[in-house]
Amino acid sequence: MRKWIVAGNWKMHNTIGESVALARAIKEGLSGPTNGEVVVAPPFTALAAVGDTLKGSAVALAAQNMYCEDKGAFTGEISPVMLKDAGCAYVILGHSERRKYFSETDQSVNAKVKKALAAGLKPIVCVGETDEERVQGVTQSVVDRQVRGALAGIEKLDDVVIAYEPVWAIGTGKVATSAQAEEVHAFIRDLIGELYGSLSKGIRILYGGSVTKDNIAELAAMEDIDGALVGGASLKPDGFLGIVAKMT
Repeated sequence: MRKWIVAGNWKMHNTIGESVALARAIKEGLSGPTNGEVVVAPPFTALAAVGDTLKGSAVALAAQNMYCEDKGAFTGEISPVMLKDAGCAYVILGHSERRKYFSETDQSVNAKVKKALAAGLKPIVCVGETDEERVQGVTQSVVDRQVRGALAGIEKLDDVVIAYEPVWAIGTGKVATSAQAEEVHAFIRDLIGELYGSLSKGIRILYGGSVTKDNIAELAAMEDIDGALVGGASLKPDGFLGIVAKMT
């Protein structure tokens, strides 16, 4: 049985103090052991402080991005070695906002995924179509390209997580219906099965896009949805913990 994940992507929100307070509230608000994983992804400036706050807890630390080199003259970038040193177990890669605003491509995402795995980080790889692409009926071809591109040359999937985030649902209040989400999740699972055979059975696929404590139960009940990558609702302890509670 696949272990679910609820990961909170805080994006460009919260100072160090605010991040520590939110992390502490989430840590203390967990009612006990779960049959899944809880992950938070604060901004870079707060990673080390949040990592210290979460030590010994059931909450894992993630980064929101990284560069594909361990070190070097890459002004403004953060390496996987630095993320590990800050206490990260996961890193979010290929988010649609990175693709849209910072010109990330399937090829650059692939380079980051390979480097993350080599460094012992678990990549949460984001894929998903825009509203225009859904209207055009090319959702599957877009997701196919993104998945194949992100995983090119990767032999083992043990530590890889996929997050399907329809771009039209991110921060808009729109949510894919459970049937719409399941259709794409099943497509992704079948595609990875085609690429990796039996190695694909344990891969976890998360849904992201305006997830809240009010809609997560229906989404998580779908056969191929293994949790959620949460944006806005992860910025309030009650909202995020409410989502986790519906998973357990």
